[in-house]
Amino acid sequence: MEKYSFESRVRYSECDETGRLSLVSTIDYLQDCSTFQSEELGQGFASLEARHLAWVLATWRIEVEDLPALGDRIRVSTWCYEMTRAHALRCFEIEAADGRSLVRADSQWIMFDAERGHATRVAEDQLVYRSDAPRLEMGPLDRRLRASGEGTQLAPVRVRPHNLDTNRHVNNAQYVMFAAEALGDAVLSRTRGCVSVLYRQMAHLDDLLVPVAYPCERGWDVELTDGSGGTYALVRFQRLEDREDCS
Repeated sequence: MEKYSFESRVRYSECDETGRLSLVSTIDYLQDCSTFQSEELGQGFASLEARHLAWVLATWRIEVEDLPALGDRIRVSTWCYEMTRAHALRCFEIEAADGRSLVRADSQWIMFDAERGHATRVAEDQLVYRSDAPRLEMGPLDRRLRASGEGTQLAPVRVRPHNLDTNRHVNNAQYVMFAAEALGDAVLSRTRGCVSVLYRQMAHLDDLLVPVAYPCERGWDVELTDGSGGTYALVRFQRLEDREDCS
């Protein structure tokens, strides 16, 4: 298998106040692409749920060159460039109709045993995802993101039903939304940028997330804490400089 792709057109409901695809909708497209691939391979949500298994995202790196505008036609692709019994490494790309690369992403996924409540070995039948396509040319996937310096606590947010997905915990894209809204800025709306996310524990309905913001090189780290020493996710927003990847 090389790559899995589907084509779409940017809808009004997916745009932010600038008329371009919102950051959360961008991440939704990436997630939808891998979900569509799973369904077509017969390895979708229902198949895994019957065995109390789920693929859980451990970390993202998403580089945004440009966000498509309302009505633009796009092509979304994904491929698993490394698959072991411990994890899967998967790339994503959103391209414009003319083939221009708009968004690139790399990610690490872990297989989760929902019945036992911990990570488990990747099931043998999941090795079908392995692709010969190489990793995208982009910055490194940092699996050990850490905030440093003195942080500033921001307004807490309570998890509501619309933040959950079929696994009954907060959807991956929602953590990025919480962090961006906590900063109070249209993050990556008008500039080339990079979003890196390290997921540490799952948030569920009615959990309270307490964001703490730390300045970092060319941007901000936002740690989404539980208010008592634990962390749900760390989200890093950085500008991309000309001809450079963020790090």
